[in-house]
Amino acid sequence: MHVTFVHVHVKPDHIEDFIAATLQNHAASVQEPGNLRFDVCQQADDPARFVLYEAYRTAADAAAHKQTGHYHRWRETVAEWMAEPRQGVVCRGMMPDFNAE
Repeated sequence: MHVTFVHVHVKPDHIEDFIAATLQNHAASVQEPGNLRFDVCQQADDPARFVLYEAYRTAADAAAHKQTGHYHRWRETVAEWMAEPRQGVVCRGMMPDFNAE
């Protein structure tokens, strides 16, 4: 499993805009064939900070996500709302083991 944690710090005056744009990206992302999870989390003590948890069966599935129209629209839409560049941390998802099914 290919997992990416995307850490996002949004400008305070664009939090609601970011949420709306990200919900659209989420709705399309979970329909992708290789997608296992696409969670959007807002930090409880700092609502301008988010973590996107993206889990795909393979690295190729994750790469395909970055070629979709909905991802490109999201990336372009939210770019100016970032308080700092977003950071992705790639991990090898170990459990659950979706390949064992």
